[in-house]
Amino acid sequence: MARISKAQLIKLQKKLKTDAKIGEQYGISRQAVHQLRKKYGIESVIAKNVERNQNIVKAYNAGTSGTALAKKFKLSISQTYRIINETKKGKKKAKKAPKKKPAKKKKK
Repeated sequence: MARISKAQLIKLQKKLKTDAKIGEQYGISRQAVHQLRKKYGIESVIAKNVERNQNIVKAYNAGTSGTALAKKFKLSISQTYRIINETKKGKKKAKKAPKKKPAKKKKK
């Protein structure tokens, strides 16, 4: 396994973002990088996405356009709207169960 120190891994994570890209640079698998992160107690960059998504939705609800948000957060426009729509779906009330149709009576 490649010798990557905790400090190096933190810097690489900020620069390259994903375990897969870090692994490519050192000739190791994504899983090996993941194991190193766990060993050093470093959280994944993806863990910060929940906070980012909440900020996107708040800004969108405040009137900022999806295109402006995409540029600000360095995302594609479609990904920005997917985040907005998924968050809206999560806040909707649960649908009521459909009514059961009455059973047909058997003819004699």
